[in-house]
Amino acid sequence: MRVDVKNYHSLVFDCDGVVLDSNRIKTQAFYDAALIYGQDAAQTLKDYHVKNGGISRYKKFEYFLSEILGGQVNPDDLNQLLQRFASEVKKGLLGSKVASRLDELRDYTQHANWLIVSGGDQTELREAFVQKGLDSFFDGGIFGSPDTKELILERELGQSNIEKPALFLGDSKYDYEAARQAGLDFVFISGWTEVVDWEAWCQSNQIPHYSSLQTLIS
Repeated sequence: MRVDVKNYHSLVFDCDGVVLDSNRIKTQAFYDAALIYGQDAAQTLKDYHVKNGGISRYKKFEYFLSEILGGQVNPDDLNQLLQRFASEVKKGLLGSKVASRLDELRDYTQHANWLIVSGGDQTELREAFVQKGLDSFFDGGIFGSPDTKELILERELGQSNIEKPALFLGDSKYDYEAARQAGLDFVFISGWTEVVDWEAWCQSNQIPHYSSLQTLIS
């Protein structure tokens, strides 16, 4: 199923696993942050994260404290986890690989505005994109948690910052659900995804998929 990105007024990109090869970095960071609670608990959180790609760290660590550990969500414990996680991720993002030929895709779709809508921390993302020299590509803005993807998409659509027809490029099932709820078309980017059954899932839902962003350039 071929998708022509030139048909869209807005292109919305997830960050991890789409623009940056950073999925494995964040997966390991969840494990490392939770390791103070033991290896079993840390591994359970890591597995939960992989199964729920695209959801913000805030919700995942709240789930860890309340459901995996079975306790109350103590603000101090939550902040400690978030700080440990952020420290690992910051180092990883700066060293992560950028999708090939991103500049060519930007030229190919120069009529459209580009946005990042990510589950990653918004401040962290903006700093990393500036340091990697990528921020100028995303003229529509770089957005992330603590706001959810659903909230960001609804808000930016309401402000006409996302103009339909619009396309969401993601690598998780959550990305697809958020795009569908907002009325955006969706393309699955498979090269760096951590979704194990992505091929069967894409086929059953008739979702077009590409191995990387560069393969969208005809």
